[in-house]
Amino acid sequence: MKTPGVVRCDVVVVGGGPAGIAAGTRAAEAGADVIVIDSAARPGGQIWRHRDRTSLPRLARRWIERSERAGVKWVLEATVIDGSAEQGRVTVTTREGTHLVSAPKTIIATGARELFLPYPGWTLPNAMGVGGAQAMLKGGLGVEGKRVVVAGSGPLLLPVAAAMARSGARIVAFAEQVSSLKLATFGLSLWGQPEKILLAARYGSAVPVRAYHSGVWVERADGDRRVEMVTLTNGTRRWTEPCDLLCCSYGLVPGTELARLLGCAVIDGCVVVDAFQRTTVAGVFSAGETTGVAGDSASIAEGEIAGIVAAGGDSVRVPGELHRRRNQGIRFAARIANTFSPRAELLTLARPDTVVCRCEDVRFGQLDPTWTARQGKLYARVGMGPCQGVVCGPGLAHVLGWPAGSIRPPLFAPLLGEWISDEATVDASPDPAA
Repeated sequence: MKTPGVVRCDVVVVGGGPAGIAAGTRAAEAGADVIVIDSAARPGGQIWRHRDRTSLPRLARRWIERSERAGVKWVLEATVIDGSAEQGRVTVTTREGTHLVSAPKTIIATGARELFLPYPGWTLPNAMGVGGAQAMLKGGLGVEGKRVVVAGSGPLLLPVAAAMARSGARIVAFAEQVSSLKLATFGLSLWGQPEKILLAARYGSAVPVRAYHSGVWVERADGDRRVEMVTLTNGTRRWTEPCDLLCCSYGLVPGTELARLLGCAVIDGCVVVDAFQRTTVAGVFSAGETTGVAGDSASIAEGEIAGIVAAGGDSVRVPGELHRRRNQGIRFAARIANTFSPRAELLTLARPDTVVCRCEDVRFGQLDPTWTARQGKLYARVGMGPCQGVVCGPGLAHVLGWPAGSIRPPLFAPLLGEWISDEATVDASPDPAA
């Protein structure tokens, strides 16, 4: 895709994580001409982010190499900013310009992103999300000797804390907002999945026992030019921890922007799919964490199903093992959502001067809870910045109860010249009536 214009294929996959790789690979192995689009510089998505392929887990290397053998075409460092299910196309911006990728089948595998709930000090330098910290660590962030607080909620906390500790950081506090009783119940529910229990135990062993807290959350962060101190609370008592790096977020929310733009039904924040990963829009499939956060095994199974069906049509036979893993993932996603849902106290942490929209520097006191998300945009410009509400939108949906607003292109902010060139690509053909 060196020259801007129209590129055609049989199946276009948006998202290059485990689900997208599996979907593209299976479709290509079935004989389809496949393009996979991802914003990263290398295949793998966030969970398999890497600088050197040798550092990847064996499963990741195996799938990436399999995709290459199958003939999957990769378009990396690219962003999908528009799409039309009716016309069977997505609009992609790259360093070379804007392209239209036309395909009769689209598979959405755009993964999930972190949920941020605003609290005083969350925008200070060295305060970041748990997943963001993981990505930076994989990118070479040096943390040796630094005092780190890992806080928030969800299964991602333990592996990130373990990775920080292995890289030489001092974990001074590990704060999971869920109570110990709910965590124990969740652990018991994994009895039939010993591999998950063993993995959690291995990660947990890297966290000092004295630093581990359940039923505890970050109340605020303070510092002059960066985070220097974090206040933790269990609702009854509060204390402070000196800190060089704060990693805090509250689980993951599916990335449904493209699915919503294409008209796919979304319920409880997840794209609605049938047993074959077909959405409510003909020709559009969705796989992985867009349909519910359940981990890489379930994402791969969903991706395989989507790729097989997209390439082979309704008459194709899907192996029963894939359906078994998919259904197991659905049950696991439900347990995660039920266990790690944010407690009510987290929704009242923001003060009137707390920034809630980082792009537009909107303060919590500028917002009216009776507004809709659209009114927030019109009156206070919340969600109108470069991230288009990706960071602040889910948090405000939790804190203020705002339902998701309307979606329109561009999904993410492109360079002005790229957006204009896309319009020219679409509309520059001569009018036959002229």
